[in-house]
Amino acid sequence: MMNMEMAMSWRELLGPLQTIQPSAGLGDWYAQVVARTVEQGPFALAVYGGRMAATPGLAFLAGYQAALRALWAAAPEGIGALCATENRKLYPADMTTRVEGVLLTGCKDFVTAGASASWLLVPAREEQQDEPVRLGLFVVRPESAGVQMEAGRPLPLVPDIPHARLRLEQVRGERLDGDGWNDYVKPFRSLEDLYVLAALAAWLLGVGLQHHWPQSLVLRLLAVLTGGAELDRQSPHDPAAHVLLGALIEQFHASRPELDSALEATAGPWADLWRRDKGVLGLARNAQALRLQKAMRAFGISSEDEAGAQRR
Repeated sequence: MMNMEMAMSWRELLGPLQTIQPSAGLGDWYAQVVARTVEQGPFALAVYGGRMAATPGLAFLAGYQAALRALWAAAPEGIGALCATENRKLYPADMTTRVEGVLLTGCKDFVTAGASASWLLVPAREEQQDEPVRLGLFVVRPESAGVQMEAGRPLPLVPDIPHARLRLEQVRGERLDGDGWNDYVKPFRSLEDLYVLAALAAWLLGVGLQHHWPQSLVLRLLAVLTGGAELDRQSPHDPAAHVLLGALIEQFHASRPELDSALEATAGPWADLWRRDKGVLGLARNAQALRLQKAMRAFGISSEDEAGAQRR
């Protein structure tokens, strides 16, 4: 997180913002969002991207791209993807993708944005025999020799964002500094939670402002965004950041019944879009809960449920 870029303009955020349609493809849509948020940092990218998104899927894409840029400040232009899971598993010991020298071989389950991605971050095992598992993180260009992407069928959630399966056969990669797991894959999960939540809250805020939702609900959505702006300044390695993120997620979920009611009463496709795509916020719910419990224990905080389980 730790964003030190130019501050986002809350005044502009509260005013009318023109929705951008992806008529020329996801790459063009994303480039237009970036042009509006240049030098304002990842949080602004997520929030403005959400406000200018025609669908929750596009808002998700903006949040996902913002998380990548918070993870890697030197990320190149264009849409990127972190390709980590293999056979629906994420932990280093479950990975079979390996690097020999600078050449990577293996398969990854998921490339967010599919063929629209112009660069990929690929974790690969690099330890020698009898050494503990160790990951490096490598930048791979989709056009490189040995790269194959197989387009996947549209998903039930955010079907307007394509995805693909990645196959690598002796593909040259550029290694990033640091440990692939502790410095990149692990913190990305928290960064993605924050920036996707901010982007989707911003999308909902845009619908609410356009259709004159109750002031109390608009203010609650703004409270989520202002809390996210503070969390954007924290390190994803700090247990306090996980507690604050848990608080932010809880704050948003407390407004869900009122959000659902407002959407159902709003003319247009908004309720159907939200009903279809809102589950994207729950994809990492178990991992979120585990990180939150661990962080709260670090501060000596335990919930009634956890305390009761310990007593039993």
